[in-house]
Amino acid sequence: MSDLFKVEHTPPLSETLCPATLDEVIGQSHVLWPGKPLLLAFEFGKLHSMILWGPPGVGKTTWRA
Repeated sequence: MSDLFKVEHTPPLSETLCPATLDEVIGQSHVLWPGKPLLLAFEFGKLHSMILWGPPGVGKTTWRA
């Protein structure tokens, strides 16, 4: 008999679909292609303040470290 109170942890969809590497990010070539600003910031470890804009639910604040 299974335990009624045992809860299986299922990660939320946002965590499941979150890109693990920059290569998995789609549609941001204007900032992530070689020589572009955000990719250079990541490569040199010089991240800076930025404003992320987009509709709700697109992952602006989702980050998997």
